[in-house]
Amino acid sequence: MSLTDLARGALSGVGSAAAMHFLNRGLSRGAMSTVVPVSAVTAVTAVALSVLGGVLLLGDRPCALARTGFLVTVPALWLYLLAAQRQLPAVAVLLASLHPALPVVLGFVLLRERLTVRRVIGLTGAAVATLVLTLG
Repeated sequence: MSLTDLARGALSGVGSAAAMHFLNRGLSRGAMSTVVPVSAVTAVTAVALSVLGGVLLLGDRPCALARTGFLVTVPALWLYLLAAQRQLPAVAVLLASLHPALPVVLGFVLLRERLTVRRVIGLTGAAVATLVLTLG
């Protein structure tokens, strides 16, 4: 892992923290039925721009599987928008918050990544938080 990789990861974390801050701020001041779909559109735009930026600026060449994943992800996010408009937004938000679990599971299953103690603790914490939010 290079210093550039660490810097990019740190910058991504700062961006994610800022996004969550503004999402929560929006939820505290506005109607959830408005804030959630707007934030989802922002997420779709961010995903599209990050992939496009990687291809155009960094010379990334996603393999066929990665391109397929992107083509599946964007419609899935739009379906999430529709779900947020047609059902209780809290349910849609909770289900959408589980999206990081899929790449983690795929990493273990398909890429045979190691399951370290730190990862088990992180996954367990995420599972418990999801359960608490669901029941609470």
